[in-house]
Order: sequence, then C-alpha cells, then structure tokens
Amino acid sequence: MEATARFQGQVVIVAGGTGALGSAVARAFIQAGANVAVTYRTPREYEDLQSSVAADRARLRGHQVDVTSEAEMSRLAAAVDAEFHRLDVLVNAAGGYSGGPKLWEIDSAVLERMLDLNLRSAFVTSRSVMPILLRQGRGCIVNVAAKAAVDQPGGAGAYVASKAAALAMMHSLAMDLKGTAIRVNSVLPSTIDTAANRRDMPRANFATWTKPEDIARVILFLCTEDARALNGTAIPV
Repeated sequence: MEATARFQGQVVIVAGGTGALGSAVARAFIQAGANVAVTYRTPREYEDLQSSVAADRARLRGHQVDVTSEAEMSRLAAAVDAEFHRLDVLVNAAGGYSGGPKLWEIDSAVLERMLDLNLRSAFVTSRSVMPILLRQGRGCIVNVAAKAAVDQPGGAGAYVASKAAALAMMHSLAMDLKGTAIRVNSVLPSTIDTAANRRDMPRANFATWTKPEDIARVILFLCTEDARALNGTAIPV
C-alpha cells in the first residue's frame, strides 16, 4: 500500500494483528502514519510483523493476549490509553474457519470454537475499547465478518452462524451509537488469498481470491473522514 500520512499520530488496535489479514491491516496503518498495537498468540508471528515494518517498528506495539478474554483485552485497552491518551480505531481481524462436514456431522465443540473466535472476539474487543471511545466521543470500529455470513453456503454451518451473528451484533452496536461520532462497520471478505488457503485448496483458482492488502485498503477507507457518513454498513470485498 502506498505510504501516506492520513493517519499521522492516530492510534489503532488491530486484534488478530499478526495473521495474514491482520498483519496487512497493521502494516497499512503504520505506513499511513499511525501508531499500531496488535494482539498475537504466537511470538514468531509478531517477530515477522516487526521485521516487515522495518524502520517504522517504533510505532508498533505487540500484546500477547487472548482476544476472547475480557480481562486481558481490558488490560490491553488500558495500556494503550495510558501510553497514548487516545484511541482512534479498533479493527477486529481475529477469527477462525471450520468447514466441510454437513451440520449433522459437526461436533458441538466446533460450534463453540467458532462462536468464540468469530462472535465472542468481536463482543470482547468492542466492549474493551468503548470506555475510551465514549470518553472521547469519537472513533471507529471495523469488524471482519465474512461474505459467507450473508451467502450462507452449505458445509460450514458453525462458521456461517458465528459470522452472521457477529455481523448482526456489530450492526446493533452501530445503531446504539447512532448520532455520535463513533462509527461501527463490517467488511465481508470472500476467500482471502493466503498461504494457508492456498495450501488447503490447491486446485482452486487463486486469481479469484481477494488479496489481504486490498481488504486492508477498504478497512482504512472506513476509518477516514471521507467515510464519516458510513455507520452500520457491511461491505463485501
């Protein structure tokens, strides 16, 4: 992504910020001038992200937290607030996928895992930053749902349910905040072009998949002043 200064001095939290999409979002915000705090579970992934931002590493913070834990996410939000005394953007790029078996073949543990990764993560991360955003009276939240939340294909019942629930929840939060300068939107990626997806679906047409960097561009746009009229939207990418 082309470097600009449109987020100069702003502060961004990217939950799941070392995954294939999250790292693209984190890099894009850093290149646009922001200070970025990412959550991660695997230290190696955070080290890789640090290396990829090179000279801008001073504007990157890493927090090894479980984004489904209210206590851990609250501590992260408090740490960011204590250091920067502001928060401009939360992007929740955490999540997971499970598919293949038909609904009656899915173990109930799969449903619980999908609800944790895709619904509870959105619930917890959003709640963790709301005290800061409400105090400021401004800010942006973008949640990464999935096109499957509205297309609802077979063979992915637990995943579809969790993403659809997250989409509905974020729209409700946007309506709670209507009339304020705090905006909440969702993006709905189809299949993302990642190394893991290429490995899992080697016969697919990769050219039809969406690049993480292109999704990042949409997310950054939603957090700009140009998108100030957008609240409660769900944008397919």
